Amino acid sequence: MLDINFIRQNPEKVREGVRVKNIDPKLVDKFLRLDERWRGKIATLDQLKAEQNSLSRELAKNKSEHQLARAQLLKKRITELTEELTRLERQRNEVLFQLPNLPFESVPVGKNETENKILREVGDKPRFNFQPKDYLTLAEQLDLIDVKRAAKVSGSRFGYLKNEAVLLEFGLIRLALGVLMKEGFIPVVPPVLINKEMMEAMGYIDRKEDREEAYFFDKDQMYLVGTSEQSVGPMHADEIFKEDELPKRYVAFSACFRREAGSYGKDTKGILRVHQFDKVEMFSFCHPDKSKEEHKILLSLEEQLMQLLKIPYRVVEICTGDLGTVAASRFDIEAWLPGQGEYRETHSTSNATDFQARRLNIKLETKNSKLKTRYVHTLNGTAFAIGRAIIAIIENYQTKKGTIVIPKVLQPYVGKKENGGNIRV
Repeated sequence: MLDINFIRQNPEKVREGVRVKNIDPKLVDKFLRLDERWRGKIATLDQLKAEQNSLSRELAKNKSEHQLARAQLLKKRITELTEELTRLERQRNEVLFQLPNLPFESVPVGKNETENKILREVGDKPRFNFQPKDYLTLAEQLDLIDVKRAAKVSGSRFGYLKNEAVLLEFGLIRLALGVLMKEGFIPVVPPVLINKEMMEAMGYIDRKEDREEAYFFDKDQMYLVGTSEQSVGPMHADEIFKEDELPKRYVAFSACFRREAGSYGKDTKGILRVHQFDKVEMFSFCHPDKSKEEHKILLSLEEQLMQLLKIPYRVVEICTGDLGTVAASRFDIEAWLPGQGEYRETHSTSNATDFQARRLNIKLETKNSKLKTRYVHTLNGTAFAIGRAIIAIIENYQTKKGTIVIPKVLQPYVGKKENGGNIRV
């Protein structure tokens, strides 16, 4: 959530930051009205409690019917005002939680994904002396992906990975862990079910459309994670880091679950947009003065992994209208898919500044600041969204004879150089 004092002191800046994220800036005014009423009632309550304490001291010396009646009246009024304050605080927080993180001034202003900014293209697109096929055609021919049987068992937007595709998945996991652990990332397999309080604290269910995207178990008041960082961020809730502990970096592997509620009619075939997928995710708790630098590091690691696979890609800076609730800035990596003739997103990395840490109450004990503690900044970044990485490999490494060459960096994990080759694992 946003810093309440910052909203009070910089209402115009907050209105503008909210507006460029396509959120009604009138919410800021609504919050400020509720906040003013809340502060007014706090002041009144403090005054009544002070009067009650003074009266209690008088009653200890000399009790009179008038004083006793006054004490009863004060007690009743304090109870009523406390209840009013609780209701008002709940209303104020409901509005506060609708306000998104403010984008950095450097983020390009735009309404939606069509106004994202392409920063660079990296790698040579493969040249084929044949018409390249899309990944699903190849995967079904090679018995790597089975969506038909998955539909029979689980419904649409599911798939079985089979044969070398399974080995590719575990190869990608091992590759990501190998690269990231050398950079000080701590490997973790987090829970995929988290309670409602922690999901709210991470900022992923503030909007109606976000809640519709998530799988929620009402009986248990728990959510299935839609991305691995949702259960990594809360690991350090209500904790205080020392400066020399930061950055605290994790690399998490988990299954992820999404309803894809807003994507009807899009990518309905195959495994590009599914309800369940596996992911290797980076997450960093860092010093608030160093989060922009940390963001560049996460992006560079994503690029390093793509370059190891030798898959051509482009880096995209996300505009304000496409940032979502949590991010102050975000970069995506889009892989070139020759079978589809277009770039598709495979990676994303976001700087959430202190937006999540405020709700989670994760702080830093400072040495040189006038403030004894500050909220840490949190960042996340995709190492590999496994299904999409496999799609990119299949399309870029296909051969004229209909097989898939295994990327050199993954061959030790897969145990062969080519799908359909002589070595069977």
